[in-house]
Amino acid sequence: MPASALSLPLGIVLRRSPASSRWVSWTWTVAGVLPGAGPADWRELRREGEAVEYHAATVPLEFWASDVEAYMTGLAARVPAVYVVMRRTTEADAPHDLEVVLATASPYEAQDYLDSGEEIVEQAPMPEGLVAVVRDFVERHHEEEPFVKRRRDKRRVDLAEDGKGDARIRQMSDVYRAPRRAGAETVQ
Repeated sequence: MPASALSLPLGIVLRRSPASSRWVSWTWTVAGVLPGAGPADWRELRREGEAVEYHAATVPLEFWASDVEAYMTGLAARVPAVYVVMRRTTEADAPHDLEVVLATASPYEAQDYLDSGEEIVEQAPMPEGLVAVVRDFVERHHEEEPFVKRRRDKRRVDLAEDGKGDARIRQMSDVYRAPRRAGAETVQ
């Protein structure tokens, strides 16, 4: 991995609880994240009645120097969050009907997945230790871009009328009038 990137293993804890809907049996939420977690495959962590928490997966949480602005936006939130992207699975041998795709600290990347409508995106509060790691990464790679005011050209663009209206009409008076066929009578 290049020096301008960082990758940390992040365990995803999902909570399955009974739904209060007749159309859905269970609801899934992200109960938390475990920085530095080892591999896991739907290991049960806790059970409270019908609600069960699983260490569903461990995925790499990757940071890129090109996304520093997004990480700064995420850290500026009232509660910094890790966004977990999940997808419904249709595999018959899958232990559960969800699969963890990735985790990200970038709210911009999470929004991209939300816009697609194919994935489920949940957020979990970022632990304090992970907040410190993200801040250190941002401080190391953030470069302030100087504001450069755009200067307007002095060229006059309002003098030519090219590209306006229908090219088959020769007069300049009414360029939006429909063209007539040659020899057609005008009805008034």
